[in-house]
Amino acid sequence: MFLYHFRYIFLTLTFTLLIQAEELKNLSLDKALTIMKTNNLELKISKFNEKIKQHEINIAKGHKYGKLDAKVQALRSNDAGNIFGFKLKSREATFGDFGFSEFDMSGQTNPLPIAPNELNYPDPRSHYQTTITYMLPLYTGGKLEQYGKITKALQHMSQLETSKLLNEKIFQTTKTFYDISLLDQYIDNLSNIVANIDKLQNIVKSMKEEGFAKEIDEVEVKTRSVEAQSLLSQANYNKELAYQYLSFLLNKHVLSIQTLDDNVPIPYCDLNQFLENNLDIQRAELGLKITDMAMKAEEANFRPSVGAFGEYGSSDNQVFNDFIEKDFYTIGVQLEWNLFNGIIDKNNLDKAKIENMKAHEQVELAKKGIGLKIAKLQTEIKSKTSDSKSFNQQLTFATKVYENYEERYQEGIASISDVLIKQSKELEVLLKLLTAKNDRNAKIFELRSILNEGKK
Repeated sequence: MFLYHFRYIFLTLTFTLLIQAEELKNLSLDKALTIMKTNNLELKISKFNEKIKQHEINIAKGHKYGKLDAKVQALRSNDAGNIFGFKLKSREATFGDFGFSEFDMSGQTNPLPIAPNELNYPDPRSHYQTTITYMLPLYTGGKLEQYGKITKALQHMSQLETSKLLNEKIFQTTKTFYDISLLDQYIDNLSNIVANIDKLQNIVKSMKEEGFAKEIDEVEVKTRSVEAQSLLSQANYNKELAYQYLSFLLNKHVLSIQTLDDNVPIPYCDLNQFLENNLDIQRAELGLKITDMAMKAEEANFRPSVGAFGEYGSSDNQVFNDFIEKDFYTIGVQLEWNLFNGIIDKNNLDKAKIENMKAHEQVELAKKGIGLKIAKLQTEIKSKTSDSKSFNQQLTFATKVYENYEERYQEGIASISDVLIKQSKELEVLLKLLTAKNDRNAKIFELRSILNEGKK
């Protein structure tokens, strides 16, 4: 029993130490991105897809080298046709197999029996045959070449998809860092507001004791304090959720980060560089090339295919007996040309041509659509930047107004309702400022992702 408890405690401590070893504290954004690139589960899966596509390239190449098969057969039969064929294969057939041993050479009876027993009812025979066969495609109308190019292009497509996923994960990781930083600012400002409400509660309490405040004033301030505490709790819960999401992205437990300045620079967009670097456009152009290859592959169905064939082997009624003396070979060339198949090939070619025209339009749509999206994001970023500046100034002003009304309340000039209205305005502006900053950051990171600037 003691040994069991000791093992349990030992395993528990070991597991705890392993978990703690995975915990990350005071994590910088650069280090987080490095960890994410090697540890993110979705990226790992995407890289496995790349490896699968690489093997598909090798499979396509393998078809050009033909096929070599070795076959060993072990048979036993009393079928007359099989046995005669076995003997021919083994180069052992004799005139006796045709019933010549039953001939009456004296001429007293019919010298040629109508149904020779030895031919029709032979003894059972075993047959062992070893054959090596090689088949090689000499000409396929270009189909194999196009399939090889298509699989290579698809592997490149999987690399672009991994790059796009990496951009997305960089965007999500960076945005989460800035979200947490903004939440820290928001919690700090909200904590100051809660502290001011607590201060106001003490002022009201003192003034009530002196007869200068009413009970309703104390109730109103307490209600506002509960509301502010609720907002503060919600902000802390949101921060906890953000850390959980960051831990998911990095596949490690993150406890704390190095907070960032919320002033994210707006990326410069050069149109020519954009057209070259954007992953969606690269994927669309690669898709167009793939449809070109698919169209050529369908055209190959209208051409003949030529293949070479070679076979070498030996057979006998004993395994590997007199292999060289009883060997055989067959070589040949075959041309196959489909002349009619219900115009299926024509329809497949027409379909491939339509896919190619569709891909042309998709490239144009990608260029113009993403260009429009960039222009839209740039406009939205300018708008959110302006909003952030405005709300920041409004917050400074609202805080001063609240402090002024707090002093006026102590002097008996303003009511507690007036003070709380100004404090509500301060909270409202603070929330608007947080939302504007968060929206601005999200738009900037989205623009960087579209411009393929995530790794810069």
